[in-house]
Amino acid sequence: MNTLPQLRSSLLSVAGFRRFTPHQYHQLVQYGIVQEGEPVELLEGFLVEKSTRNPPHESSLRRLTVRLARRLPHGWYLQIQGALSLGDSEPEPDAAVLRGDETTCDGRLPNATDFGIVIEVSDSSLAFDRNDKSRIYARAGIPSYWIVNIVEARIEVYADPEAEGLSPKYAKRTDYPVGQSVPILLDDVIVGTIAVFDLLASQE
Repeated sequence: MNTLPQLRSSLLSVAGFRRFTPHQYHQLVQYGIVQEGEPVELLEGFLVEKSTRNPPHESSLRRLTVRLARRLPHGWYLQIQGALSLGDSEPEPDAAVLRGDETTCDGRLPNATDFGIVIEVSDSSLAFDRNDKSRIYARAGIPSYWIVNIVEARIEVYADPEAEGLSPKYAKRTDYPVGQSVPILLDDVIVGTIAVFDLLASQE
């Protein structure tokens, strides 16, 4: 195991960007180089600063927390702003619909077998969520990725991940504007719907 001085030295001696494995990232947190709760996430080996959440973002997140959670069937639960284990990435999406219950992932991070839907609430981060986050989630094979698009008042639903190749992507994108409802698809079964209006505070 690297010692604290060795970790500090490696951070200070490398110019430009440095990639970290999840294990190294956890060491940075363990040794206090990255503070627990600091607004960063590990994406494709890089430490990336998370966007500041403004009031519309927080309002939509509150609506997700209450309104989507109550529509989930038994055997699925909603995780809010928790880390996921995706190979060289440990993103912390705004929400994720996961298999099991609140005890299923005790002692570990959710992995590919746990996912139903991953959700990002986007305003200033919209381009990043459409491109970089979408690529990461597609590579991991997450079956459904939602962007709650505050800027354009719609929900973008990405499906059919194509994980192979240099640029993983989702083959299908469907946009749901205000006035429509988004199907909640879990294990290829529609288990309910939620109105776009219900998740966009700016429309109320």
